[in-house]
Amino acid sequence: MKIAVSSQATQLTSKIDERFGRCAYFLVIDPESLEFQVLENPESEQGAGISAAKRVIDAGAELVITGNMGPKAFRVLKEAGVNIVLNGAGRVIDVIQQYKNGVFSAAAKPNSKGHFGRKREECLNAV
Repeated sequence: MKIAVSSQATQLTSKIDERFGRCAYFLVIDPESLEFQVLENPESEQGAGISAAKRVIDAGAELVITGNMGPKAFRVLKEAGVNIVLNGAGRVIDVIQQYKNGVFSAAAKPNSKGHFGRKREECLNAV
């Protein structure tokens, strides 16, 4: 199984990026071995959520953990059979452990109307 987590940086100790479509990176992780692949998420003016959803589907993710997700990305992932966990927070490694401990359940609907959060540059400059 592969889990895609929206991340602010490229390490397992990085903080989750609460924005799905406009996150800086996705870490695509094998939860058993903790081996992972880094996917850069290029900035997109329109359709960021849909583009991000296609990116994690193409990477073979079966589950996405993120903070917030809009309806378009949610629909694309669900149609591809990808489960979604929302309201993830903290470090990437911690949410992977929480997943392994059965803390999370799949979301039934998106938790954002879309276009959530600031542009990536604004967030990176605030760190």
